[in-house]
Amino acid sequence: MRRIPGAPGHRTAAAVALALALTAALHQPASAEPATLPEVRAELDRLYHDAEVATEKYNAVDGKVTRQKKRVGALKARVTSTEKKLARLTELAGVAARTQYRGGGVPAEMQFVLADNPERALDNASLARQAHQGTNRVMTALARTREELRTRSDDAADELKRLRKNRSTMDSHRRTVQARIDEAQEVESRLAEEQRRELAALEREAADEAQAEWVESGVLDTAGTEGSSAGSKAVAFATRELGKPYVWGAEGPDSYDCSGLTSQAWLAAGVAIPRTSQEQWRLLHRVPVADMRPGDLIIYNADATHVSLYIGDGQMIHAPRPGRSVTVAPAGSLEILGVVRPDA
Repeated sequence: MRRIPGAPGHRTAAAVALALALTAALHQPASAEPATLPEVRAELDRLYHDAEVATEKYNAVDGKVTRQKKRVGALKARVTSTEKKLARLTELAGVAARTQYRGGGVPAEMQFVLADNPERALDNASLARQAHQGTNRVMTALARTREELRTRSDDAADELKRLRKNRSTMDSHRRTVQARIDEAQEVESRLAEEQRRELAALEREAADEAQAEWVESGVLDTAGTEGSSAGSKAVAFATRELGKPYVWGAEGPDSYDCSGLTSQAWLAAGVAIPRTSQEQWRLLHRVPVADMRPGDLIIYNADATHVSLYIGDGQMIHAPRPGRSVTVAPAGSLEILGVVRPDA
């Protein structure tokens, strides 16, 4: 196990203090073994991963809430439209019955109303046939449609309440994780400048080692060097956003989280993709890592909680984590789950 280099005095004590604070922030028992900077780095990495998981879950639920609100609104509008149509047909029922009795036809005004029927459960031809057979049957069918729509609207409203409650729970969990990260960052900030440099060096060393191993595997030998027209536009967008800070749930224009950056980059290219990294992995077309090209999205971690935009030459652009900014980094520096292509 790698120990903190140099004299063990104040540096080991500071690292132990940092590890104790980090484990306390996670509400886990502190290790009895003296801490090392690699252990400190691993603890911070775990905290940031937990934060990213919480963020992606919140973003997913938030997206569902937005979509459900639109669905509820659409259903309520259909209920209103159906009620208006039913009231109009009721008003015309007498006229229709008299006309049918006299000549067996459907009055012109009735035909106009039926032709504009918004309920797809009954097409115009079916409505006309039923009108010939009896206006009451048409009205009964519309009344049934209205009740079905009301039921669906009520169910959708209940689902919206459930999603909002779930979103509130996710947000509470996200705030808890953020509070733990804030504690860890505060303790980390009290490290000596030399220790902070060592910690940063450890991160770079781990990233470089992972990238070197990835490149040596030959995975880039067949990777594309040019993206599609849309992919190139997505890369150009992400490049313009370099230096902007990571903020949970952010989709620009001033800050981003990881999937907020990739979804906005592809939207700028004219392609709408799912909001979260997990949905991007689940729904977008997957391609072999060896066949990736600039503009493709690289999904990281076994739980698909991080995503970057591949820009070629083994590099990516991503929004790393809280406290960092949108940056260029080695594409193989993190654990790759797979690659997806939005414009396949």
